[in-house]
Amino acid sequence: MTGDQAVQLRVAALQYCAAGTAQETLARLIPMIDSAAGAGAGLICLPEAATFLAASREALQTEAEWEDDSRSLTKLADIAAKHAVDLLVGSIFVRRRLDSRIVNRAVMIGGDGGIRATYDKIHMFDADVGDGRRYRESDHFAAGNRLVLTESGGVSLGLTICYDVRFPHLYRALGKAGASVITVPAAFTFPSGRAHWHVLLRARAIETGSFIIAPAQCGIHADGRRTYGHAMIISPWGDILAEVPTDDDNAAAGGNDGIIHADLDITSVDRARNAIPSLQTDADFR
Repeated sequence: MTGDQAVQLRVAALQYCAAGTAQETLARLIPMIDSAAGAGAGLICLPEAATFLAASREALQTEAEWEDDSRSLTKLADIAAKHAVDLLVGSIFVRRRLDSRIVNRAVMIGGDGGIRATYDKIHMFDADVGDGRRYRESDHFAAGNRLVLTESGGVSLGLTICYDVRFPHLYRALGKAGASVITVPAAFTFPSGRAHWHVLLRARAIETGSFIIAPAQCGIHADGRRTYGHAMIISPWGDILAEVPTDDDNAAAGGNDGIIHADLDITSVDRARNAIPSLQTDADFR
């Protein structure tokens, strides 16, 4: 982690309720990005499904843009370049040219407006969490298959998305590969979020000795699902540095929009990993 010595990074994480179309969501999102940039963030992180959560399977097919011809990404790249900030599009649903399948893709945009890295969500959310809905992401999305690290402000950054947080081997691999910060943009369901969100994120921070940035969706979306919110930034020691105040009794769409900021002292990554050097050990079970 030599390149991260004595580095500080001011980050922002956003929380909002994505609408059913990119046009509607971007109208709400862009002023939030402007605000975060105005507050001095060098890295601004958006949640999973950053531009829309479709009302139906058919609407998803209609709204998903081609990976190399996305008006939404072009607009977000222009905003990043306008403010000269790094912008993590937590995920966007795009159709790949390879086979026309849709992927759930995180996109890291640099302050020059260029795409620095992309990561396709590996773990598909196929679950029944008790909210009366049946989630089968594997029916709609092609899964990714590779670890992705990038950087912001000279700090190594590992990319993950939402349900990935339940698979600690991915985070361990990112930590061992040198990630000082790991992003977990999410659209966590309300029941699973209330039960597991805080403990999972803090565990991933503690296990890896990394900062965790977790922007989040919150509210009721066009398809009727309710997301949990509670966007957070967590230290390598597991402390919650910032959290969007979220009224769990308020289910209204967009009722809990918020922006949180934190100044990350990257030297604390070394301190946490030296105090508890668990990343240095790999048991061989046979």
